[in-house]
Amino acid sequence: MFFFAALSESLLKSPTWDEPPHIAAGLSYVSTGIFRANLQHPPLLKEFSGLSLLLGGIRWPRTPDTDHLLHGALAKGDQAEWDIGKQIIIANGPDRTLFWARLPFLFIASLPALLLYFWGRRMFGGLAALCAAFLYATDPTFLGQAFTVTMDVGLTAFTILFLFALWRYLENPGALRLSVCGLTLGLALCSKFSALLLLPTAAALLAAGVLWPQKAGEQALFSRIRPPAGRNDACPCGSGKKYKSCHGSQPAGDASASSWLSEPVLRAAGTLLVMCLIAAVVIEAVYLFPKDPWIYVHGAQLVNADHRPDYQAYFAGELQNRFPGYFAFAYLLKEPLADIILTVIGLALIFRTKSIGPLARCFLLVPPAVFFIGTSLLADQIGIRYLMPALPFAYLLGGLALAALFTSAAKWTRGLAVALCAWLVLAAAGIYPDHLSYFNESACLLGDPTQVGLDGGSKCGVLWLDDSNVDWGQGLKQLKGWLDRHQQGREIRLQTNYGLPASAYGIRSVTPDIMELGQRPVRGLYVVSAGSVARIPAIAGASDWLRRTPPAAIVGHALYVYDVP
Repeated sequence: MFFFAALSESLLKSPTWDEPPHIAAGLSYVSTGIFRANLQHPPLLKEFSGLSLLLGGIRWPRTPDTDHLLHGALAKGDQAEWDIGKQIIIANGPDRTLFWARLPFLFIASLPALLLYFWGRRMFGGLAALCAAFLYATDPTFLGQAFTVTMDVGLTAFTILFLFALWRYLENPGALRLSVCGLTLGLALCSKFSALLLLPTAAALLAAGVLWPQKAGEQALFSRIRPPAGRNDACPCGSGKKYKSCHGSQPAGDASASSWLSEPVLRAAGTLLVMCLIAAVVIEAVYLFPKDPWIYVHGAQLVNADHRPDYQAYFAGELQNRFPGYFAFAYLLKEPLADIILTVIGLALIFRTKSIGPLARCFLLVPPAVFFIGTSLLADQIGIRYLMPALPFAYLLGGLALAALFTSAAKWTRGLAVALCAWLVLAAAGIYPDHLSYFNESACLLGDPTQVGLDGGSKCGVLWLDDSNVDWGQGLKQLKGWLDRHQQGREIRLQTNYGLPASAYGIRSVTPDIMELGQRPVRGLYVVSAGSVARIPAIAGASDWLRRTPPAAIVGHALYVYDVP
């Protein structure tokens, strides 16, 4: 269901802002074996896209621009892959190019639903696992990003895959499971550089395995943790003697206390080292074993290199360099309220349920905490998409809560469970096919509750957030359809900072002067990106006519249409 919902949505959407450079980079990698384009992201997901494009008959163009990208001297900040990507999409047809480029991402985006089921079943049982998969499959955040040739959903998928592999390893350690951990860690690290947050996460979880070994595995790697032997206990050295006979000259507990603590800790450290070594081999393989073995490190140093240092984030009608709590508010505004309610109930349950041990709690809480803190400190404040690797753990908690409501003896809890499920389905269906722009009902409650509808509070989204939270360039194809139905042949005054030129979809447009948008419009049919409807009135001295004037239409929940007489 998730796959086909995302596929059908993909067929209606134009390229988002970040897709053209990723499409060009991936096709260049698999066609030439040269890694020069878009190095600020690792290549794995782009390679999947490139291979799919080759399968669809789309080839790397041979032009002066592409030759310069691959072999010329690139100046600092030179990013020719952005224009080359747009040229590839236009030359081969947007619909055809996007279908093949996006196809691997649809499969990758479906993977977390399966992983949440299989992992949730081992943690909580089948019903809770099914509920967790249901929460993922109905989440507008993932449905809206699932098909895009971008890194965040792929990072989420491989993050969950690695952590599930680590969980299975701690259940029953062995060489094969350790190898799988290293392999999946490498895949995650090759999906996006923010996957480096998995290294402290894995260290913390392995430390948790030392402190709280899995109950099911008395033969587990860290199950040898035990308190120091007493004088009349069997000696832990294996001699068969009593401790006092073997080590009687030493103070009781001193020698064994050191080995009891150090042996599991050293094993845990060695385990992490082996995982990292295997992951390093995977990274080199993904880069096709390049001459420069440090190419991954060089790429990591380029993260956000193309971002303006003076860029101001937008939140709740204001512009600032950074907002405290931005991503927490993005979560509270853009995730369905039913999901948030179930996550809170699940949090309470994991501390009240004795069958859930401390190691399981660590797996549920440590990874999202690390990603949330890392994202809050390091990521640009331009979208909830940066928080996506933390969200599946909320679905596991919510799945546990939903299962508890369904199996409760009280009839009202089962009714509540059904109501929450219906709410989630309604949220996903009501905003279709514009999930990227979804906001929950709370976005309108403080301003204009009458704007709450089947699409939640999405009509009020521009009052809170901008950028990829509301519009990422995905609505041009829908705009072409709207114009053909309502304003056929009319030239529009189009303002959008994202995606392809409107002419790629046969739209006649001119770009309005900034004074028209910031002060006073002239006569004409304006189409303005939701991101600009949010940002422009927040600029000091700008008019708020974009907010004050009721739009004639909001195409795809992303493009505001104003017919100015």
